[in-house]
Amino acid sequence: MKNSFASDNVSTACPAVMDAVIAANSGIAESYGDDIHTQNLNKQFSEIFETDVVVFPVVSGTAANALALSALTPSYGKVFCHEMSHINTDECAAPEFYTGGAKLISIASHDGKITADALDNMVRGAGNVHSAQPATLSITQSCEVGTVYQLEEIAAVASKAHEHGLNVHMDGARFTNGLVSLDTTPAEMTWKAGIDVLSFGGTKNGCLAAEAVVFFNPDQVNAFPFLHKRSGHLLSKMRFVSAQLEAYISNDVWLNNARNANQMAARLSRGLAKIDGVELAFPVQSNEIFACLPDTAIEQLNRAGFKVAAEELDGTAPPRFVAAWNTEAEEVDTLLAAVKDAMS
Repeated sequence: MKNSFASDNVSTACPAVMDAVIAANSGIAESYGDDIHTQNLNKQFSEIFETDVVVFPVVSGTAANALALSALTPSYGKVFCHEMSHINTDECAAPEFYTGGAKLISIASHDGKITADALDNMVRGAGNVHSAQPATLSITQSCEVGTVYQLEEIAAVASKAHEHGLNVHMDGARFTNGLVSLDTTPAEMTWKAGIDVLSFGGTKNGCLAAEAVVFFNPDQVNAFPFLHKRSGHLLSKMRFVSAQLEAYISNDVWLNNARNANQMAARLSRGLAKIDGVELAFPVQSNEIFACLPDTAIEQLNRAGFKVAAEELDGTAPPRFVAAWNTEAEEVDTLLAAVKDAMS
């Protein structure tokens, strides 16, 4: 079994990325981001986003999010986020640490998305010396529960954030899964909708270890190169991270990987919905499926090697199945048969 459906993190890196790492391992290269691969990223990302961007490679999604927020948020600031967001539930207070103590303000909703009205109701305290100051909104695309913000939803909540003087960050750990789900362009889903800074994810979708912080407004870069270095993510051999990103966004590798993951998730969700006693907790719009299962079924699936967690996202979500870039239909059907057996 190539995939246990526990996470897209457990899958292998895709061939194009591995080939790029091997090719980058030829000869010498300038260090600390002065290599040709890293220098090419600004141009390549600017082309796919249809505007001039500034790109900083990092090796984890946690670093991308925390560093992006540190560039946007003062130590006395507030970061508004969904209660199930990774920055709130899965990053061990890294955003608070990197920002120097900024306060996360969580917003609840059933579907993983923040609305403009919900944000409007939460923003308060601006100018009050006794209150942490509203600074940044962070949304996730695709969301932690597998749902996807529609373009008009991104635009509405970003517009409301900017109305309140907030910066807008997008956690794009599964950015491409959201992109192909909407069948839109990177530009339409980011800066054209009001996103200021993006954490661009590659690791979950076929990279070895490669993420990037993407600034759509060069004026917001400010001291970020120093934050990048101070965090330990300005790698001496950055070429091996940047080469992954180069290959990932070339020849539709990233798009094809995400399309397969989404298609396999759709196949799995259709099958699960037909099994008596299984209830899907959220609409399946990307590559994650959350399904309500009895403990006995979870135990049986774990014994069969599927590694199903009883609770996800700090216990706020039921068991999760995740399709990866290389998940095959036969693997989905094998899991479905195992679930059906466990539910009988």
